This record gives sequence, C-alpha cells and structure tokens, in this order.
Amino acid sequence: MSSPRVISDLLNAFRERRPIRGRSLIITLFGDAISQHGGSVWLGSLIDSLAPFGLSERLVRTSSYRLLQENWLTSRQVGRRSYYSLSETGLRQYQRAARRIYAASRPRWDGQWILVLPSFLVDEEREALRRQLRWEGYAALSTGVLGHPGGQRHALDETLQELGVADKVVVMNAHTEDAASQSALRELAKDCWKIDGLEERYRSFLATFRPVLQAVERTKSLPPEQCFQVRTLAIHEYRRILLNDTDLPQELLPGEWAGNAARNLVSNLYRATFAGAEDYLESHMVTAEGPLPPVDQGFFDRFGGLQKKT
Repeated sequence: MSSPRVISDLLNAFRERRPIRGRSLIITLFGDAISQHGGSVWLGSLIDSLAPFGLSERLVRTSSYRLLQENWLTSRQVGRRSYYSLSETGLRQYQRAARRIYAASRPRWDGQWILVLPSFLVDEEREALRRQLRWEGYAALSTGVLGHPGGQRHALDETLQELGVADKVVVMNAHTEDAASQSALRELAKDCWKIDGLEERYRSFLATFRPVLQAVERTKSLPPEQCFQVRTLAIHEYRRILLNDTDLPQELLPGEWAGNAARNLVSNLYRATFAGAEDYLESHMVTAEGPLPPVDQGFFDRFGGLQKKT
C-alpha cells in the first residue's frame, strides 16, 4: 500500500534536514517506544528502523556511541551483537519529559510559585543549574532569581541532588495574591519565557501535522511501518518544542494559545497511530532474549488513556 502523499512529504522533509540530529531522534525512539517494551534493543534493529528517516548505519552507530559517552545510553554485548538501553540517568531525564509530553492537559494553577536563588554557587555550578532548570521550565525573573509558577518541588529536589548543590541554593515558595496583577504577570511571562517564539513554533507544528492527521483519518488502514514513522516524528517534533516550553499555567498564556491546539493534535495523532506502531515495533525490534516484549501497562495512561488492542 502506498503512503499518503502528505506522509511521504513529511518523511522527505525530515530526511532533507541538515544536519540530521541522529542523537535526538534516537532518544525520542528510546523514550517513546523502547522504554515501554523492556527498555533494551539490538543495535541492528535500531539501525533498520531509523533508515527511513534518513539515518545511515554509520550515523546511528556514531550517534549511539556518543550517547553512551554522554551517559544517555548503556550497552551490553551478547555474542557479536550489541544491545542498547537508556541509562538510569537517561531514563530519569526522559521520564521527566514524559510527564509533560503525554499529559492530557496543562495542570491547574493555584497561584503558587517556586523561586530558586543560586547565590552561593560558583559560576560553573550556577550555569549548570540554570541550564537544567530552564529545561524544566524555570526562567530568570530578575538577576539572581529563577522561578516557575506551579513547579513540581520533587522534580526540583531531584535536580538539586543530582547536581550536588542542594545545600548551596535557597528555595522559596511565593503566592500571587492580587487578581489585578494578572495583566502584569502575563507581560512578565511573555518577556521571561519568550512566549512569542514558542507560539511561532507551535503554529509551525500545527501547519505540518494537521494535514498528516487528516490523511491518517481518511486512510482506513495505514500500514504499521507508516504508523510507526508518523508517531515517532510527531512525538519527536513535539518534544523538541517542549524542551523550550515551560508548561506555564493557562492564566499566564495568551488567549487561543497555539500550544493547546498542538497538545490536542499530537494526542489525536498518537491515538490514531499507536496500535499500528506497536505492531511494527513488536515485529521488527529484537532484544537479547528474542522479540520485543509486550508494552508496559503504564503506556496506556498516556494522553489521559489509550484504548488497548483487543
């Protein structure tokens, strides 16, 4: 069965990008799929599955090796074959992202803020903390103050422990009391979190994937390989935007925020393709023990609940 034109165009556009960021796509594949099927896969099946995206065998091998060096992946040798999985650090990082990627909606906000003052860190420690907290949605509210509205304290504590700076920063809770300050808060969010740039990226995502969803819905039976490709690219592109998003509460966002439409789109596209993608994964991916094991039950909690195959 031939691929709908819009899906072929999607794959072609990704293949033509320069540079092709192999490491990022591999992390997406491990986090979205392999982590849900026991966590380990033979490098050869990884190479085969990524070939349609324009990743050569050499690029996959090189990217996987670099991810090993960066402690995103681990590997073990069984005979002449190498089997890769997310490291503890890599899995922990992706699980943090997954809480946002697969959420059914933005969390409700009670007006609470978490403030972090890295005043007692040396420059290298301060930069590492800022980089990590920015990825988790914090922004510099003023000189020496990082903040997040409605941030998760346990996630912050994990980060501070991992970086070894838990006893060197000051963490405070704050609360927005005055409803009259909402306009000023939106301006603060727009400035500190670069809302306009995010809006443009979400609108670009919508322009790319709305026709894809329409094509998938029109096609009665999309082949498993194409379901896998569409699902992987949709999550990959969405994840890359979320790396710069902050999961700000709705109260601080512009009206008709494009991020809400993007969340709904990726959820609908995932529901339409996940079953076929699972068929592809289970028939093409190989572990040291044989075929890929069935998906973890927690997988079906994504996007508020996926209907299991019968």
